[in-house]
Amino acid sequence: QVQLVESGGALVQAGGSLRLSCAASGRTPGRYSMAWFRPTPGRDRDIVAAINWSGTRTYYPESVEGRFTISRDNANNTVYLQMDSLKPADTAVYYCAAATSDLRIPRSWEEYDYWGRGTQVTVSS
Repeated sequence: QVQLVESGGALVQAGGSLRLSCAASGRTPGRYSMAWFRPTPGRDRDIVAAINWSGTRTYYPESVEGRFTISRDNANNTVYLQMDSLKPADTAVYYCAAATSDLRIPRSWEEYDYWGRGTQVTVSS
């Protein structure tokens, strides 16, 4: 079993920055895509950012593109989410997830196989 543990969530003022980390342990997940998700009121978890195994491809929705940056350090089994210019609307529990697909980056939560328990990000106005 692969365990994913998020960290770095905190209370921050609007316009500030945070860096989230997701550390993987247990069985090696292989060449998995990694992603960050957050829940939306009345909806399932929406993707925030994703990255393929080699780090050569990334995906961001319009809501965060230009503000968030995903990266990974496979040697340390860690994926990061740099969050800049934070807005109150970014307040959420952020979940780290891993998917077996690497030919394309999955965008739906249903395509991810492993999940962390989340880390709380709160952005005050």
